[in-house]
Amino acid sequence: MAETSQDTLFGRTVVEHRLCTEGELQHCLDELKKRMAEEPLTLEELMLEYGYITRTQATRVETNIEESRSSASQIPGYKVYGKLGSGAMAVVYKAKQISLDRIVAIKVLPKRFTEKPDYVRRFYKEGKIAAKLNHNNIVQAIDVGEAGGLYYFVMEYVEGKTLYDDLSKGKIFDEAKALEVVIQMANALSHAHANGMIHRDVKPKNIMINKAGVVKLADMGLARETSDIKAAEHEKGKAFGTPYYIAPEQIRGELDIDGRADLYALGATFFHMVTGRVPFEASTPSEVMRKHLKEPLVPPDHINTSLSSGIGEIIEVMMAKKKENRYQDMEELLIDLTAVAAGQPPVRAKRKFDLGALEQLEEGTSIVTEEPEEDIYVEEVITRYKVGLVIMSALVAVLVLVIIFMKLG
Repeated sequence: MAETSQDTLFGRTVVEHRLCTEGELQHCLDELKKRMAEEPLTLEELMLEYGYITRTQATRVETNIEESRSSASQIPGYKVYGKLGSGAMAVVYKAKQISLDRIVAIKVLPKRFTEKPDYVRRFYKEGKIAAKLNHNNIVQAIDVGEAGGLYYFVMEYVEGKTLYDDLSKGKIFDEAKALEVVIQMANALSHAHANGMIHRDVKPKNIMINKAGVVKLADMGLARETSDIKAAEHEKGKAFGTPYYIAPEQIRGELDIDGRADLYALGATFFHMVTGRVPFEASTPSEVMRKHLKEPLVPPDHINTSLSSGIGEIIEVMMAKKKENRYQDMEELLIDLTAVAAGQPPVRAKRKFDLGALEQLEEGTSIVTEEPEEDIYVEEVITRYKVGLVIMSALVAVLVLVIIFMKLG
């Protein structure tokens, strides 16, 4: 569904409003391809034929599409073709930038947020932050503005899909493909961090893959400049991010969030790609976040046993609870990712595992050895020996006292 035709818009809108399932939509799209050669047919007609939607629902969907087009068409200099998608904070349209005759994507702030200064400020901030970044693996910002009370942000149009599109269908990525995606994301985040930006919401929905296989980091809605101390202090104690992929320090609302939070989120995304499931699952967002803070991570190669130990080690280091135990930056991570992609072991991850064990020993934490029963036995023998010495010493002392008393008597 890459093209924004009337059928595409209709299908997207029907699914967004939960009038049919993804599977029912795909069934109609497959049938449409088969029957179009024989008779002129629309997706709407086919969905009505199969009974997936009612006539009333179809009319409402058509009205919704037209209203969306008319509101976005207020933006000067752009010709809007239709809606690409929507979320809680924005609606995204496909359009043509008339002056340069190129296709773009326009993100529009919903009207219910336009009267809230904080939302408008954050919307503008997203555009300005994105404009400071210039990297092939980051969706390029083009323009940000307001027209007739409509706040918009124009960006590069990526013809393709999100990583979430694949994962939501149950796809499990093989190592080579997963590494390809993660390496491109690490390069994108390295560029952002070098320019003083933290993304703070790295997740499958914000990772796009175009038709040429180029991976693009999108949505700077939660991004923050590391130098913005005022914003950091204002947000202290608040958790910003997506529960399934959020770093522990973000959950705690720590003041000094840095690039290692993005590294953790990328690790959680990597975990999802190669295992087919998120690192921590629970019935509520708060319980998921509690698990990020407290529960040990099940090694990904224990879930997907076909994975190499190198991939498992990298993900475990990326997702260490304490940020000082993770890779310290994307460059260090890229060394290991590149090594594993070339069939070599991950040097930095191995070193961190060894250092972690040493730290535990220094802190006095017990480490399970290969022969724990033997170690317990040795400790028990030593303890018994010490007790025996104490008893023997006591008996000798009593005997000496007896001898002294006998001589005195």
